[in-house]
Amino acid sequence: MDLFQKVAQLKKEKNAVILAHYYQDPDIQDVADFIGDSLELARAAQRSTADIILFAGVHFMAEGAKILNPSRKVILPDLRAGCSLSDSCPPERLAEFKKNNPDHFVISYINCSAAVKALSDVICTSSNALKIVERAPKDRPILFAPDRNLGRWVTEKTGRAMTLWPGSCIVHETFSERKMIDLKLKHPDAKIIAHPECEENILKISDFIGSTSQLLKFVSESPNQTFIVATEAGILHQMQKKASQKTLVPAPPNQNCACNECPFMKLNTLEKLVQALETESPEIFVPEAIRKAAQKSLALMLEWSA
Repeated sequence: MDLFQKVAQLKKEKNAVILAHYYQDPDIQDVADFIGDSLELARAAQRSTADIILFAGVHFMAEGAKILNPSRKVILPDLRAGCSLSDSCPPERLAEFKKNNPDHFVISYINCSAAVKALSDVICTSSNALKIVERAPKDRPILFAPDRNLGRWVTEKTGRAMTLWPGSCIVHETFSERKMIDLKLKHPDAKIIAHPECEENILKISDFIGSTSQLLKFVSESPNQTFIVATEAGILHQMQKKASQKTLVPAPPNQNCACNECPFMKLNTLEKLVQALETESPEIFVPEAIRKAAQKSLALMLEWSA
């Protein structure tokens, strides 16, 4: 029995569902029951009725599924699958900021730990950040954490002044403006599309800026035939499936490396998925006090995004 058959068999035996982010390896995307960006996966986790949720993503995503599904077993193929952006906002530092700035309304990007979600007033994703910020109380200053690049872009779009946490994603800060301009010269008809986690100089030369799912939709629906894609390269698999006749060029990093791939996302493999389903581990646990507080900020996000 090959690995694909083994996954299908184990899902049925265990009454398990596989949720996978767009940045996962193509093989994992192909065995997933649901593929999406952070907002879509949060909604999928909320709707799940499976006994086991296998989250093919990174740690904060699996924590989010557990927050929304406390009675279900949530497993992650590799516990080392963390997130540089989440790590940039330790909960004790956010707690200290709140203590010193009790008037601030805290909006945290979903790429953060359960403990940070518990300290936040509301969560956002790149899909709904504009909507969330626009609904925030007008009589309170805002702290936007942890991604400074997304926060800067949201400030520009909404006109809402915010204090920005100094965090960033190692993948989205690696793209080279010079190399992208060189690519544009080679592909003059190409549209540059970028995730708002990218640095300001990349966003300024982009033709379209949006969340992972919005980038996918843009490529599928646009009459253009060539795209330079400035986000994690895993999304190219779904883009190619939905628009097989189009040319997709991954945005080049500053160095000669595979830095446009998230090393944490790529820790998950099909072999590890099989092992996780067989052993029902590694399991994700969130302390109940943290879970309840984090559930409030996630629930408000889902309500404001409806």
